[in-house]
Amino acid sequence: EAVAADWMLEFACCCLCRHFGEECPAEFRRWRDVAQALINGLSKIPTHQKKMVYLCQLLIRIAKGKNLECHFENDQRISPLESALSFWTLLEREEIKLEKLHEDIRRLIQIQIVAVHMENGYFKEAAEVLERLFTDSESDKPLRVKLATVIKSKDPYVPLLQSFSYSLLISKIKSYIELFVKENESNFLIQAATKQVESTGLGATALQNKTVNVNENDKGNLETKRRFVLSIILLRDMLREMQNRCLNVESSLVWMYINCVLGLNSLQNVEKHGDALACGRRRQRWTYKEDLELKSGIREFGVGNWAKILVHGDFNNRTSVMLKDRWRTLCRIE
Repeated sequence: EAVAADWMLEFACCCLCRHFGEECPAEFRRWRDVAQALINGLSKIPTHQKKMVYLCQLLIRIAKGKNLECHFENDQRISPLESALSFWTLLEREEIKLEKLHEDIRRLIQIQIVAVHMENGYFKEAAEVLERLFTDSESDKPLRVKLATVIKSKDPYVPLLQSFSYSLLISKIKSYIELFVKENESNFLIQAATKQVESTGLGATALQNKTVNVNENDKGNLETKRRFVLSIILLRDMLREMQNRCLNVESSLVWMYINCVLGLNSLQNVEKHGDALACGRRRQRWTYKEDLELKSGIREFGVGNWAKILVHGDFNNRTSVMLKDRWRTLCRIE
């Protein structure tokens, strides 16, 4: 179980990094839940997994950074970004040496913690945050003084906050993810799945030569689809091997991990419809909560800004086109 959990946490971290970088909020949320469940199951974080766990926790909090109603700590005053800063500090300690990128990200998180409070009109809370963020060290003093002046002005659109924007923070985090993935690109599940396909000839040629109707916008997803199918093949064969050896598969955690990865009820569905499920979405009814999220997003960003609404809202595996169609439906109903 420990070995399987180790593989799955590594795989979940890779998926989180990929979907954060590709800005796929629905898939990111799905893997966020898987990663969080696996992390919560650890009685102690193994040394070799520390960076992985810290990065998962960082990304989960950065993704919710603009939502001050979301809390990850028992102290309700701690915003998602302030919580993210604590994990960034832990990540920095795991690095051999501090790079300029690390310093840039730390500064951006600190500035955006204050900026997000100001954007929401919480100027008193912004001042309180400033006291918690900085020590009395001389190296922190220049930025601390500048932010204190910004808070007194009560203007969330001053040049300092615009120059060190949230979008720049996201961009820097993506740069860090790229470095992290390069250093940790030997994911076991993907490696093992590839070897299994190559050794047994399970559709390797078909997978490489398969005719797929792909336009320019979809080409970036082709590798993701291929890796997904390879992982399915490995997991399926692991189960078959266990069954051949008369092991009690039903009581094994393998079933739980497969359901987590694939989001499916059975492997039969994968074998019949794996390719469609890898890149498609099931038709599902809109919930009352999603309608509220949509209306809230329209009030904040306006009709037509579907991509922004999608990124900042909590929707269940939706696309911007789905948001637009649902809004038209709601307008007709109301």
